[in-house]
Amino acid sequence: MSAVVTVTLNPAIDLTVGLDHLTPGAVHRANSAIANAGGKGVNVAACLADWDANVSATGFLGAGNSHAFEQLFQEKSVRDSFIRLPGETRINVKLTEPDGRTTDINLPGLPIDADLLPSLNDRIRDLEPSLLVLSGSLPAGLPSSVWADMAGYWQARGVRVLLDISGEPLRVALIRDALPFAVKPNRDELAAVMGAIPDDAALLDQARALHRKGIGLVVVSLGSQGALFVSEEGALHAAPLKVGVVSSVGAGDAMVAGLCAGLIENASLERLARLSTAFAAGKLRKIGPHLPPKEDVEALASAVTIAAAEDWIMYGRLAGSPEEGRIGRMS
Repeated sequence: MSAVVTVTLNPAIDLTVGLDHLTPGAVHRANSAIANAGGKGVNVAACLADWDANVSATGFLGAGNSHAFEQLFQEKSVRDSFIRLPGETRINVKLTEPDGRTTDINLPGLPIDADLLPSLNDRIRDLEPSLLVLSGSLPAGLPSSVWADMAGYWQARGVRVLLDISGEPLRVALIRDALPFAVKPNRDELAAVMGAIPDDAALLDQARALHRKGIGLVVVSLGSQGALFVSEEGALHAAPLKVGVVSSVGAGDAMVAGLCAGLIENASLERLARLSTAFAAGKLRKIGPHLPPKEDVEALASAVTIAAAEDWIMYGRLAGSPEEGRIGRMS
């Protein structure tokens, strides 16, 4: 039995290229280039493995260049349950600059026939998850309802489902009667499907509305403003940790991994907020889907500033709009 199973339908090999400064239209000389097996669910699984969690990863991989994924799973002791397909997994390019800014160039993935989905559900069933993470974009060939369908199917079978998706698939998932256990959009992703969110008070109202609708845990990542957490315990805000940014790629996936780590231990809402913020901050120090040692992550978790959501909103109103430091995206 796997405590956590992550599903990635559109994985990628992330080519992270370091630049002194990105100037559109100019010729650049890179100062570094590192390729890592990636995709949102792959990143979540890798970070959880660094936490010594029992985790499996599944989805669809191109057989032509699966070695990078196989090597990562072997090194991390992640159970590899991906279905191999003819062809090659896509390559995504991440252009990073010293100030932490990252420019993403995401290529299309292998087209997936919907007829393959029953075999994927069979793989998930064999892994017997207690927590299922459905995350990332959908490849060509699949309808936008796929994530919502999978979430409803597994929730009905007693599996807690955490959704980290965006766009039309997120909108479809949020209007279903069968809702996931947890969602983690960022502010822009939530506004894109729910309508304009003019201020932090409206954001809190929207998160609470989703919780009242039946989603047990609503987490909205806010980039350099931290993250908002809403559950039956109430609503909390976690301030971001100021750490040196090596790469912001995958910080949001690390946050999801931190949520999973907390859910595995049946943690309180405050512990969930601390762990997920610490996972994301720790990932900012690394290139690729890696965390610092466990004791370092726990130290980061202890340093996270937690406030009641209403107090955070009131402080923001009193302080105006303070300049946001660039500490990396958690999205």
